[in-house]
Amino acid sequence: MDRKLGIYLCSGCGISDAVDMEKLEKVASGELKAASCAVHPFLCGKEGSAKIAADVKDGVNTVVIGACSPRVMYDVFAYDPHVVLERVNLREHVAWSQPGAEIKTEGEGGEAKTVFTESTQMMAADYLRMGVAKAMKAEPPEPLRQELTKTVLVVGGGVTGMRAALDASLMGYKAVIVEKTGALGGWNAKSYMQLPTKGDFSKAEEPVAGELIAQVRADGNIKVYLDAEVTKTAGAPGMYDVTITSGGTEAQEKIGTVVMAVGWQPYDPTNLADKYGYGNLANVITSVQLEEMAKDGAIKRPSDGKTPGSVLFIQCAGSRDPQHLPYCSSTCCATSLRQAGYIRQAAGDAKAIIVYKDMRTPGLYENYYKQAQNDPGIFLTKGEVTGITEEGSGNLVVEVSESLLGEKVGIRADLVVLATGMVPNTKPLDRASNELPIRTLAMDYDDQAKGVKPLTPAPVLNLQYRQGPEVPTLEYGFPDSHYICFPYETQRTGIYAAGAVRSPMGVAEALRDASGAALKAIQCVELTSRGAAVHPRAGDMTYPEFRLESCTQCKRCTEECPFSTLDEDEKGTPKPNPTRCRRCGVCMGACPQRIISFKNYSVDIIGSMIKAVDVPADDDSQMRFICLMCENDAYPALDMLGINRMKYHNNLRIVPVRCLGSVNVVWIADALSRGVDGIIMAGCKFGEDYQCHFIKGSEQCNKRMDNVQETLQRLSLEPERVQQIQVTASDYAQLPAMLDKIVEGIKSMGPNPFKGF
Repeated sequence: MDRKLGIYLCSGCGISDAVDMEKLEKVASGELKAASCAVHPFLCGKEGSAKIAADVKDGVNTVVIGACSPRVMYDVFAYDPHVVLERVNLREHVAWSQPGAEIKTEGEGGEAKTVFTESTQMMAADYLRMGVAKAMKAEPPEPLRQELTKTVLVVGGGVTGMRAALDASLMGYKAVIVEKTGALGGWNAKSYMQLPTKGDFSKAEEPVAGELIAQVRADGNIKVYLDAEVTKTAGAPGMYDVTITSGGTEAQEKIGTVVMAVGWQPYDPTNLADKYGYGNLANVITSVQLEEMAKDGAIKRPSDGKTPGSVLFIQCAGSRDPQHLPYCSSTCCATSLRQAGYIRQAAGDAKAIIVYKDMRTPGLYENYYKQAQNDPGIFLTKGEVTGITEEGSGNLVVEVSESLLGEKVGIRADLVVLATGMVPNTKPLDRASNELPIRTLAMDYDDQAKGVKPLTPAPVLNLQYRQGPEVPTLEYGFPDSHYICFPYETQRTGIYAAGAVRSPMGVAEALRDASGAALKAIQCVELTSRGAAVHPRAGDMTYPEFRLESCTQCKRCTEECPFSTLDEDEKGTPKPNPTRCRRCGVCMGACPQRIISFKNYSVDIIGSMIKAVDVPADDDSQMRFICLMCENDAYPALDMLGINRMKYHNNLRIVPVRCLGSVNVVWIADALSRGVDGIIMAGCKFGEDYQCHFIKGSEQCNKRMDNVQETLQRLSLEPERVQQIQVTASDYAQLPAMLDKIVEGIKSMGPNPFKGF
């Protein structure tokens, strides 16, 4: 496209107190050859934004705005999609985080002069050059337009699945429910009562399943398959071809997006035989079995059919135990309180004893706990059950240590109930080898090179994806993408988890979860229909483009993509599925041939930004350091640093990247070759409790450091000149020290010997 560049500089919010705007304007109009250039004290106001809009109307098609962070005022600085827009952060990253101007008077009675700090002025000019370099190389995005369907597939017909389908219908969408059993309702339909979901949360309620089943049956937008399974899911968001098998008959459905609500199963109590006697002692049962008895009309002892006069509940039976379920299942305590109420209702003189590690009744369930405490027939005690023995006639003695009194006690009971935890129905099946971290089912390049075997997942979706047939899960089998920012996300775009399959939860939480997942599914299909990305880059109209004639079939991109965007043909050539893509650029960073690019983000574009930095060749005090900074956590941390008027090193130049996983080694080689003294890569934390918005981009960058070290060796440079740090947005107060430590360490080595060449 023919370029007409407009550069617009804001002098407000204290920017002109630190930056000589007249000099910066000369850089814009002279060196950078802007066709239109303006400085305004309030660029985001009506007059300032009207000036830019008028220039765009007159033909300016490349707009560079030097003002506040691009993370704010994005609604004000929004223009025709055919206009290339680039924001240069002069406020948070320069004026608010670097030394400002000083007022100096020369001689006695002399005239006061404003003296701007040279390093601050150089930084502002560099950032402007970098922004223009990026804008001039970028192209307007061309949205991907394809024929899409908007039907929502809900896998699982429990209360979570039904609520999700009903909410989709309320929003005007069609929904398809696939339930593997012969009836809707799940565990809730098998329950006698349910935990409270409304009011003051002090009383148990009738199960909501019956009401939801009636609503689903009456809703013309919802189709239901019973005794059915999803046996094949091919395609991508907006264009899934789903095969549903029921009674040996196959049906095909066109699907836009998926809500996975396949629920939970109780932890296998046979694993607790040694400690609690389950399976060996007839009168040791589980909370699920007790619920079934209550539903059937009478709670009886399995050994003799008598009504128990005393029932003891053991909390965390196998939960919060590294040998069984290391996590808390959230609802077990409240469930035992509810079932203790059953015992009291059955007979006025019956007793219920609850032995707990910690009584956990979060939120309004505290009212439910208090209601049980006020019942004189319910006795609660903290303790650790060490064993159970049987007396005559099937009566039991439960041995408890670590009680509040500090003594070991034996408690007699007619019946013992084990509060077993929740296991998601996506939990991978066991396998002999544990080399691969269980938190993901996806195989990366290094895992395959080591011969690590993938986990065998519980079949739910049977995806026809290069990276495996199911949604990757965390260590304990729960699907996840980013558990803080995107709670319904999975690592497969367009597939959302809800209810107890996502995290242990009760009915009230599951109903809310279902609504949230349904809305996210609808948001996904609507964005996809416009050619836009979903979170975290929601609204991004770009997508990766492949110059496949130069592809060497190395498979790096297909292996390293966090979202299984790419399939491949029999030769190993990548086959893109653009609507699966979240625009992180990890494939771009992985590609040694540099054949992958986005319209406004490519190896060439970021390389041009780095080359735009002025690297003084003859001044050792003006060493230059490039910081490739992830836009998701590290960049916001630097914004917070500026907002709090903290300072960062004036020799650093920040280059925002979509994800550290998108960093291509060529940027590092080129920067060092032209004299940049050191490079810092600042990105999300990774590891067991990862926070990377793109799953493992930061981790992949760290793995590629071996290639970086090869580059440094080839250039005969110290390995410490390139370092990676892990930053969360809340680390802003520590960020200056983190950056300074690396910068000062590199400065002690002396300037890059390539400086000046």
